[in-house]
Amino acid sequence: MTEGDAFSPFFTETEVWYSTMASKQEPLTKKGLDKLEKELEYLRTTGRAEVAQRIHDAKELVGAQNAPEYEDARNDQAFLEGRILTLENIIQNAVIIEETHDHQRVNLGSTVTILNHKGAKDHYTIVGSAEAEPKEGRISNESPVGVALLGKGVGDEVNVNAPAGTLRWTIVQID
Repeated sequence: MTEGDAFSPFFTETEVWYSTMASKQEPLTKKGLDKLEKELEYLRTTGRAEVAQRIHDAKELVGAQNAPEYEDARNDQAFLEGRILTLENIIQNAVIIEETHDHQRVNLGSTVTILNHKGAKDHYTIVGSAEAEPKEGRISNESPVGVALLGKGVGDEVNVNAPAGTLRWTIVQID
């Protein structure tokens, strides 16, 4: 390659990260996509304005750009801009999960009722990793639990290896 070639074998860290992130499809429910779009709009408008104001105030307060308040505001700005890039990427690569489900097999978007070995029932909705919230019962299709449940049917037994040991469940309902 010569100096004038358009292609360079050298990429910045950001370019490598962005090129690997850009190609991954992101399964989302319509509700999940709407939530991410609202968050993105908030960050682009209100979030950026708030951080810019904090940076301005820190400069005015101390007059030096290396003050802790200034550094904190700049770090928050970097985090905010990173989150904006992440959300833009997720939204650009979103694949909407169909609302109609096969009630015979667990798929993306399915809500699964399981029975544990103690006889207690739990409910999990299988979603893409971008909208997973385990505390709310929304688990990623890429998590060990999500992987174990996908493709299973009512009556199937599922074993999941967890730090506390092997969890054994029986699928009792798929919605």
